[in-house]
Amino acid sequence: MPAYVIVEIEITDPVAYEEYKLYTPASIAAYDGRFVVRGGRTESLEGNWNPERMVLLEFPTVERAKEWWNSPEYAKAKGIRQRAANTKMLVMEVFRG
Repeated sequence: MPAYVIVEIEITDPVAYEEYKLYTPASIAAYDGRFVVRGGRTESLEGNWNPERMVLLEFPTVERAKEWWNSPEYAKAKGIRQRAANTKMLVMEVFRG
């Protein structure tokens, strides 16, 4: 069953975050993932949710998404992101139908 990784990001170091963005795509592709949404303008429709940046990734399974997140291919990028941004990230199964 497909899975989405949903990420809310508040960038605290824009220069370092640009470096993060260079490393991330190859690590995602290595685990059969893809970007669905990467940045872009957001507009709150209800409540007080006004994220600075949102990213939506799709993987073939939750397990594959977790493998990516824990992978050596993503480790360097993850460390950069954790220093350059405040992040909320979750994985969820996708039920279609």
